Amino acid sequence: MLIIGVTGNIGSGKSTVCQILAKLGATIIDADKLAHEAYKPYSQTWQELISAFGKDIVKADGEIDRQKLGQIVFSDSNALTQLNQIVHPEAHRMAQERIEICRRQKAKAIVVEATLLLEAGWTDLVNKVWLVVAPDDMVAQRLTQHKEISEAQILARLKSQMSAEEKMKHADEVIYNDGDISQLEARVTELWDKLGIT
Repeated sequence: MLIIGVTGNIGSGKSTVCQILAKLGATIIDADKLAHEAYKPYSQTWQELISAFGKDIVKADGEIDRQKLGQIVFSDSNALTQLNQIVHPEAHRMAQERIEICRRQKAKAIVVEATLLLEAGWTDLVNKVWLVVAPDDMVAQRLTQHKEISEAQILARLKSQMSAEEKMKHADEVIYNDGDISQLEARVTELWDKLGIT
């Protein structure tokens, strides 16, 4: 069973590529959702995050305030490293579990959507790496539509990620998301067809 890692920097269009792959029959595992689950109140990871970053990152309902946490870690590379050391191992374990469940359910193909697939060293989970890249102006336009993130926060996040050029060295396929949705759909479908999954 084939496992594809779909990665790309924030705003590149990874989620759209994964939606297309889901329509084509792939089972999607979203690493970001796994990280959210790892943060759940009173879990081991939740306790480690509070020890590392203080009680201010906890909302009244006990949930981690991801926006506050983001402001801390995306302006301080040491804090970001610390966050990743706490969250990545747990999210990786959860991803392995999900892959195993999909395998037992005889999934056609599994897609692991992960922004930090390469940075976190998750390539051991996948057989192929597909990288989604988009021009900077399109990325900025997409991200500014998200009202909850300021431009400064977007730039800080982009700066904290490995460059697309560096990621290309590790990718089996590069999907250029520089046109409209129908062009993207055609590119993804062509790659999927090449895999010969029935």
